[in-house]
Amino acid sequence: MEGVQKIFPVHLRGRVEKAMSAHGALEEIRVRIGQPVIFSGGDREMYLSEENSGEALTKEPEKAYRMKAEDILETVTFLSRYSKYAFEEEMKNGFLTLEGGHRVGVAGGVRMEGGEVADMPYIRFLNIRIARAKVGCARELMAHLRNGDTIHNTLLFSAPGIGKTTYLRDCIRLLSDEAGLSVSLIDERSEIAACHMGIPQNDVGMRTDVLDGVSKQKGMQMMIRSMAPKVLAVDELGGEADYRAMTQALYCGCRILGTVHAGDIGELWEKEEFKLWRESGIFGRYVLLKRGSAGTRYFEIYDGKRERVC
Repeated sequence: MEGVQKIFPVHLRGRVEKAMSAHGALEEIRVRIGQPVIFSGGDREMYLSEENSGEALTKEPEKAYRMKAEDILETVTFLSRYSKYAFEEEMKNGFLTLEGGHRVGVAGGVRMEGGEVADMPYIRFLNIRIARAKVGCARELMAHLRNGDTIHNTLLFSAPGIGKTTYLRDCIRLLSDEAGLSVSLIDERSEIAACHMGIPQNDVGMRTDVLDGVSKQKGMQMMIRSMAPKVLAVDELGGEADYRAMTQALYCGCRILGTVHAGDIGELWEKEEFKLWRESGIFGRYVLLKRGSAGTRYFEIYDGKRERVC
């Protein structure tokens, strides 16, 4: 977690470190100018305590530390130091990835130029998403995805925050290390391998090649031509452009492993942008991820005709 602590103002780092340890199930830290710093995860939300408090976290907003303008400025300064060029470029996309795989989303005042984001001179809000790889979480799932010496074209789906990306990452690792398949990962938003300076911070397997920060359509084309993968892994598929790129990959003999947002199989089937995918029968397996009342994850698997397999 050192990479996260280092972006906070010096006078807050000690308490941030204690707060991160005290929370126990931390998933994200929300920083907003003039507002309490919120530590959340595992259905638990708490606030960074005031400086004179003996505890690092509090449940009471009125006892929380509120981020000042100078705190935000100092945080942005520390963020930009890891690479000024990368910082400026990544800020145009609204996020950057820290060492350790943690992702920082930003919002605030944007300067537009020619209809595109030129830069973000007034960053005032940050969402720090804590990277926690769950090694082995997809092991039980893999037996249902295998198809001879390869896999079924597979789409993982769930509501936001359930763990699609986490399961996708572990599927990639297992296919690479244990199934012996060469995998090409198109990591458009640096969430899966979480590359920092081009180096994956998360374990995605020894036979996995990563293309980081490129659009899914362009990335799939590049990897097919250059890396000859057995499996193409892509997060958050959708739309006609993705469909065309995937079709090209299938013609080249690749299998597809991807994710999409949908709360249940009915919602997925009704998505207008998913119509082409459904009618063409690209996917042989649809995996719905769910979270139980105790926070544990489980899955339901459907075949290409929407029949439940498991």
